[in-house]
Amino acid sequence: MRLGITGHRGLPAETEQLVRRALQAEVARHGPDLVGVSCLADGPDAWFAELVLEAGGRLEVVVPAEKYREGLPEEHHQTYDRLIQQAADIHRTGMAESDSQAHMAGSEILVGLVDELVAVWDGQPARGYGGTADVVAYAERTGVRSRVIWPEGATRD
Repeated sequence: MRLGITGHRGLPAETEQLVRRALQAEVARHGPDLVGVSCLADGPDAWFAELVLEAGGRLEVVVPAEKYREGLPEEHHQTYDRLIQQAADIHRTGMAESDSQAHMAGSEILVGLVDELVAVWDGQPARGYGGTADVVAYAERTGVRSRVIWPEGATRD
């Protein structure tokens, strides 16, 4: 099974714990044959990648832009570097600037690589082009199943 991840960044600590538990259960459902595909952004992307590796699965990474890492929070760089070094395969958009178009292009590549998409999503519209809602809509348009994870008690802000 090839499982991709998309989700909201900047979640509060309480929501982080709820989401991590839900993602752990999702990864456990698939076993060690799981291939997880992630862009490794801070938040659910990285948590999912870590859980896939801990479960003995294989990690593939989509890099939306050459300058993608630079656009992530500095405190996330060490995690990003560690996870990308553990990737079995890396897919690139070929874009340079880390902007919303590159992020959506990366998400489109990710959706094209997976059997199912896990979306850590509150069900609200995207706050900018390429947000979680846009990725879920793209998956639906292309026939890729989506599973929404938004645990009871989760908040976004």
